[in-house]
Amino acid sequence: MNLATPYLGLELRNPLIASSSSQNGDIDHLRRLDDAGIGAVVLPSVFQEQLEAQQSDFESLLAQQPNHSPEAESYLPPIDSGPYGLGPEHHLALVMRAKRELSVPVIASLNGSSLSGWTRYAALLEEAGADALELNIYFVPVDIEEPGTAVEQRYLDVLGAVRQTVKIPVAVKMPPYFSSVGHMAKRLVEAGADGLVLFNRYLQPDINLTRMELSSELVLSRPGEMRLPLMWTALLAGRIEASLAASTGVENVDQVLKYLLAGADTVMLAAAILRHGPTYVRTLLEDLEAWLESRRLESLAQIRGNMSWSRLKKHDNYIRANYLHLLETFTSAHNA
Repeated sequence: MNLATPYLGLELRNPLIASSSSQNGDIDHLRRLDDAGIGAVVLPSVFQEQLEAQQSDFESLLAQQPNHSPEAESYLPPIDSGPYGLGPEHHLALVMRAKRELSVPVIASLNGSSLSGWTRYAALLEEAGADALELNIYFVPVDIEEPGTAVEQRYLDVLGAVRQTVKIPVAVKMPPYFSSVGHMAKRLVEAGADGLVLFNRYLQPDINLTRMELSSELVLSRPGEMRLPLMWTALLAGRIEASLAASTGVENVDQVLKYLLAGADTVMLAAAILRHGPTYVRTLLEDLEAWLESRRLESLAQIRGNMSWSRLKKHDNYIRANYLHLLETFTSAHNA
């Protein structure tokens, strides 16, 4: 069975990619993913603000002790300690080790807070040996005076700066909140994006009624959340010149197949791996091969994009006419 998949100009052995998560910072976890057959891995994001805040705290601690001795410094945490380190050294070491020990492409993830930070860390990750770079542009436009055009330009500015800095392929992890998602996707590709990840899943606060305060917790995605990225994957496939990675809601092979039929080049996994462990990748691959074999298909190319906008002759399921039909059908069924 041929599951080979092109993504960002790289050749993957299959379309499954381990999306960025804290567990991907553990080299043993990455090895297990590799052994289970994953197509590529995305490392934990380098967060510029976190690194610089930790560095600032470290320097402030030293400054409070004007007469400190070199021996006293040995009791302070090393500059690259902790799960992410106090500087970029930990991330860069992870990239280098992953490249050395894994048999699959290693994609670095970056979340900057300034253009100089985006370019500086992008260059360091490329130098460390990353095969590609995923821009995790996590920006919530809370300023109600800022127009949508300014928000869009911020994404384009970041991409443009990074694109001028590195030579490795660059993917942009998009949010689904632009006024025209398709047009923004087209602009990002024109600005140099080799691929798009649909979509960045923002964390959203809740209200704790007992303590009367805002609370945040990580909630893993469920299959019911895949319809939005599924729709936009189908709308963009074959209409933009870039790789498409579908993300969110993958629990079993059904979601993998739907994303591929919609036109995704690759499918990102995070929740399923966190729930079931790295070896679950092997289960997904076996189920994918079994589905293809049951239909006497030999490669993913025979199904990829068959349900996309550009392939289907009838587009009712993607436009308002179908919405009206569904409302009428729903009302009739409940009034019967």
